[in-house]
Amino acid sequence: MPKSTNYYYDQLNKDQQRAYYAMKQGLLNLQDSFPVPMLSKKELSDIYFMIRMDCPEIFYSVTFSYKYYPDSTAVELVPQYLFTKDKIKEHRQAMDARVKKLARQAANLDEKGKELFIHDFIVENVKYDKLKKAYSHEIIGALGNGVAVCEGIAKAVKILCDELNIWCIIALSEANPDKGIKYRHAWNVIQINGQYYHLDATFDNTLSKEDVIRYDYVNLSDKQIFRDHEPVIWKVPACNDSDHFYYKEKKVSWTTMDEVRNRTKQAVKKGKVLLFHWRGGYLTKEVLSELLEVFDQEARAKEKQAYVSVNWPQAVLRVRFVDGVGEEQLEMEEANEGEKE
Repeated sequence: MPKSTNYYYDQLNKDQQRAYYAMKQGLLNLQDSFPVPMLSKKELSDIYFMIRMDCPEIFYSVTFSYKYYPDSTAVELVPQYLFTKDKIKEHRQAMDARVKKLARQAANLDEKGKELFIHDFIVENVKYDKLKKAYSHEIIGALGNGVAVCEGIAKAVKILCDELNIWCIIALSEANPDKGIKYRHAWNVIQINGQYYHLDATFDNTLSKEDVIRYDYVNLSDKQIFRDHEPVIWKVPACNDSDHFYYKEKKVSWTTMDEVRNRTKQAVKKGKVLLFHWRGGYLTKEVLSELLEVFDQEARAKEKQAYVSVNWPQAVLRVRFVDGVGEEQLEMEEANEGEKE
């Protein structure tokens, strides 16, 4: 297994590590209760969460209570399990078999190929659970039921990366009610060819429509990801490389209007969807207006109409061309569907 397996454990002090180890062993052994070193309630809650980020295979308990005894240096922690112990054992076997079966399909790919296999599997097979059921926060939601929230998706990405021996951790940001962000958000930091990158399969999942898989959030740098992600709660490695952003590598990251016009002509002629990243400076309202004019002119020349979707923070545009002349349609996309007001 890659060294990322104990990433959050390694961030803790000695007392916290002892609590982490006691919790992890208790959960793996499905104990009804077990002693852990006495720490603050927040420390215990944070550690419980960190264990489940380091070890997504512990998918069957999301919260706990504890008993405090005077004059004791420990508390008795009582996990709340989502299923009966027999069911947990069944689900464990099923999840282990599911992970291994999926990983075998990508076993002969290089690191980047494995990453894209996992990303595409999530986008094509998992639906965002707006009801936010408890199991949707875990791998059993994503890999067992095909529904998950961001946490369950990030855990599914991690456990598949672990199985394929790719360094991967889960990043977590806080909610921000002032921006209408009601919930914490989880995504992944992944190491590909020795470099760290952000990978948010949830955001790409919510953007992907009509059989077009989106890669707006594959291999982003810190500068790119934090345009529309809140700061992380717990430290993650710095991601400084922006040269291997998916669209840039695929040569659909364009810097001039001439290039956009030429590619637009090709897309209109072939009846294809135009999907690209704008890298010719900031995507200001003025630049967007100029791009929209290009789409409209080329569409009208072939008696078509342009439907434009814009992921503004990441400067990614998707354009469909349909028969019939009419007003150009513009949609501002929200990648974090389900996590805002």
